[in-house]
Amino acid sequence: MGVVTPGDDRLDVDDSIRELALLADTAGADVEDVLVPTVQKINVATFVGKGKVQELASRVKSHKADLVIFDDDLSNVQVRNIEREIECKLLDRSALILDIFARNARTATAKTQVELAQLEYLLPRLTRQWTHLSRQKGGIGMRGPGETQIETDRRLIGTRISTLKERLVKIDRQRRTQRKGRSKFTRVSLVGYTNAGKSTLMNELAGAGVLAENRLFATLDATTRTVELAPGRQVLLSDTVGFIRKLPHRLIESFKSTLDEVRESDILMHVMDASHRAFREHKEVVKTTLAELDVKDKPTLLVFNKIDAIEDPDELLALKNEFPEAAFVSGLRGIGLKDLRDNLMRLIDSGFEEIEAVIPVSDQKSIGYIRKMAEILEETYDWGSVPYEEETIAVVRLRYRVAPRYADDLSALIVRYKDLVVTPNHTLEA
Repeated sequence: MGVVTPGDDRLDVDDSIRELALLADTAGADVEDVLVPTVQKINVATFVGKGKVQELASRVKSHKADLVIFDDDLSNVQVRNIEREIECKLLDRSALILDIFARNARTATAKTQVELAQLEYLLPRLTRQWTHLSRQKGGIGMRGPGETQIETDRRLIGTRISTLKERLVKIDRQRRTQRKGRSKFTRVSLVGYTNAGKSTLMNELAGAGVLAENRLFATLDATTRTVELAPGRQVLLSDTVGFIRKLPHRLIESFKSTLDEVRESDILMHVMDASHRAFREHKEVVKTTLAELDVKDKPTLLVFNKIDAIEDPDELLALKNEFPEAAFVSGLRGIGLKDLRDNLMRLIDSGFEEIEAVIPVSDQKSIGYIRKMAEILEETYDWGSVPYEEETIAVVRLRYRVAPRYADDLSALIVRYKDLVVTPNHTLEA
């Protein structure tokens, strides 16, 4: 069930409802009926108004349904009032997405993140769990066991939330340590709307063996693989969880350690389903979610996937004219992957800086750091000296390419040797 309010675009609401049906299917439900009434304003007690709730109850009875799913988040009061009328279980969109995440969580990290999101969702809704005690009278001297139990549960859940957050901090610290070893490589993250085909594309590019299903949120954990774009040109490619309309904020918060791959990447590949009518809206949803993650102004390559599903050639041509810098591929059929690699290489080259430095051979720490953080293009050994000083020392001349985020760090290392020059007429064996 969804609603159309004044100012809503009916087509956007219909798209959201179709998406909700896909979410329900992913969770294992069979969708029997859809109800999308128009309401003038949201009702505080029942969200849609008493008459619409009665119509919903009638449909539930005729279909013998055991579950109703709302496309919007509901308050405790709204859920309780609607359930009383329809006499069956009610879920809102956030609860459904949390259930799907719980089903698809495979690793310890994903399970921890999902549990944290579920508990934060449950905490303000605890009163619903104790409706069997709601007939007890309140007032001074009438404090009932239900209220005591709720307070106990709140404390237990609060303690558990603190424990899970501490665990995620440790996981985040471990991942940062692991990522330090990848610093030399250009890091590329696949981002996009859920079910846009990121995992399929990842498998084609890297042979990653990532689960790729025609279902929403099939991938929860970030998977990272090495991809060779050209001989001697490798990048680290990461596949991440897809985004969706009305993605619960608590999920974004919980999955920040997983989405750190996106934050720390050099380049984003924004994958879109070219065959989807609402791909522009999906593009904006991804952009908004990335902004919530403080990911702004990163070099981004637009990738239109599933071009084999576009039946009209003129439609595809119009897309290519509108987005001339984008790559157009079919991850399923392996179409356009060479152009994708070429586009990605051009984007990488446009953002990197090429620097030449002369460093004393004795400063192995600085030389080692440059080798770790940058791509060495040329390395030669010679003699060098500082002007107006007689001492001649062994030096290494390095020409390297470095990502913008490391350029300042490396410049700080070599600035002290700015006066060091290679001495003419001297050679040194490496």
